[in-house]
Amino acid sequence: MSIISTDISRAKAILEQNDLVAIPTETVYGLAGNIFSEKAIKAIFETKKRPFFNPLIVHIPNIDYLENVAAYVPPKAKQLAEAFWPGSLTLVLPKKPNIPDLITAGKNTVAVRVPKHPLTLKLLESLDFPLAAPSANPFGSISPTRAKHVENYFKNDIKMVLDGGPCQHGIESTIVGFEGDDPVVYRLGSIALEDLEAVVGTLPVMNKKEQAPEAPGMLNRHYAPKTQTVLVDSVLDEIKKHPGKKIGALVYQSSVPEDLIDFQIVLSKNGSLNEAAAQLYDALHAMDTQELDVIIAERLPDHGLGKSINDRLQRATVNA
Repeated sequence: MSIISTDISRAKAILEQNDLVAIPTETVYGLAGNIFSEKAIKAIFETKKRPFFNPLIVHIPNIDYLENVAAYVPPKAKQLAEAFWPGSLTLVLPKKPNIPDLITAGKNTVAVRVPKHPLTLKLLESLDFPLAAPSANPFGSISPTRAKHVENYFKNDIKMVLDGGPCQHGIESTIVGFEGDDPVVYRLGSIALEDLEAVVGTLPVMNKKEQAPEAPGMLNRHYAPKTQTVLVDSVLDEIKKHPGKKIGALVYQSSVPEDLIDFQIVLSKNGSLNEAAAQLYDALHAMDTQELDVIIAERLPDHGLGKSINDRLQRATVNA
């Protein structure tokens, strides 16, 4: 029996019982639980097999709710929230004392965002508590952008996936933290660096940290298919290095000759970085079902969302 449903009232009831529901957002599906329930939060970590040192993102219904979660909001954080919420921006801010340390990995900061998905916003508005919701996948695996991806991962572990259709943006939120009042990018994501900088000026990117990361998505290996994956500038040159192997090609805009490979996906035939981002994880899920020996992924143009997509592909290929 499928655990996929569009019944918001059922999702609300399950969450109020301190159980987990996978929820749709505009970025990826999240594995959600009541932030004030130790049972629910521990279940998120245990279901994902996620290390407890990796903090979770708190999802709130609107910008006004931020004062219930954050002890201090720097002026540039307010500017960014006003510009991009609801949307794919997560802010890491000093936390209120009532925010459990379990969610923040013992840090005095909390990651928070207002998602831009009508179903999930309606759900959040109906609840008396915010939701912690990391991506609804086993730790390190490909993030889910469809309800079916989540069901394939967790059909025996959770009670429900709230089906909101395919995720519009397809890669995780951009995470911005603060050193004093100065913003710093901790994770490249669905909002391009250039768009953030248009609001608050030049931003440093500090998006890699293996020990006690400030935010999710900073670990080197992440978002990874089971199939060995390599990231290259020239797919054709890389194909020559794998004679006799069953090869999959993940390319940006131009396809490679069919006789050279066994399977391929073109992320955007018209060269749209937005479309490429939306298709990325769905393409990797599809690649992983083809019993390939190797996935050869083409590096995208390194600007706009291309930077974020390359970041994900780089982490998918570390030590592959």
